[in-house]
Amino acid sequence: MKDLILAEHLHFEYVREEEENILVLNDIDVSIHQGEFVAILGHNGSGKSTLAKHFNAVLLPTSGRVLVDGVDTADQEHLFDIRQKVGMVFQNPDNQIVATIVEEDVAFALENLGVEPEEIRRRVDEALKTVDMYEFKEHAPHQLSGGQKQRIAIAGVIAMRPECVVLDEPTAMLDPKGRREVLRTVMELNRDYGTTVALITHYMDEAVHADRVIVVDHGDVVITGTPREIFSQVEKMKELGLDVPQVTELCYRLKQEGAPVPDDVITEDECTAALEQLLA
Repeated sequence: MKDLILAEHLHFEYVREEEENILVLNDIDVSIHQGEFVAILGHNGSGKSTLAKHFNAVLLPTSGRVLVDGVDTADQEHLFDIRQKVGMVFQNPDNQIVATIVEEDVAFALENLGVEPEEIRRRVDEALKTVDMYEFKEHAPHQLSGGQKQRIAIAGVIAMRPECVVLDEPTAMLDPKGRREVLRTVMELNRDYGTTVALITHYMDEAVHADRVIVVDHGDVVITGTPREIFSQVEKMKELGLDVPQVTELCYRLKQEGAPVPDDVITEDECTAALEQLLA
């Protein structure tokens, strides 16, 4: 499978003039494949957001390199191409919304790129339909809910037609309904449109839906695997200061009490089946 994003021996540190530099990423090797849905987990300060910002050259390595479709992100001549391939959605949608009308906001970047008006109209409509926000195209963004605002921010990115969307804790400021709306949109982008997704999150129930999970701790990649492989390591995750899905935690505690339940349960349906079997 083709590597769309590849980090090799990635080091990054924040430079401080009169104090010691702060090392954030330490010799990271990681890849994200074309069409893959990857969740990146880590406690606060682990380096996961800093890693994400290297994927479209918001940050550049102190040493090592990051390649996007084979192009080094440090190559300034190809910065535009890199950001066309990899779009970024941040935690607070208010920081990405710049216009007073939804459709104008989604069109903003395209207008700056000089895209033809007819093509802008087509892309804006397609993007809003993709995130199920077309009926709000003439609304004011500030009148929308948090989840709706975040979907508008995602529409603004996908109107650029990126191959990959990196989402840096896009649901952290949302209520449960907004979280579900955004997660559904992200999953549809990946499943229905083949968009590569890198989702940085601290919600374990979101990571369950990924193809692969990468766990970052103190600037290092410490575990990588499928959600089932990762979350079955309950004690390891707790050592890293991370949770596991609630259903995984429930079955883990039942197993500790001697109940014959599986140790790799990660969905509600699997948990229900395990409990029915236990009670039968």
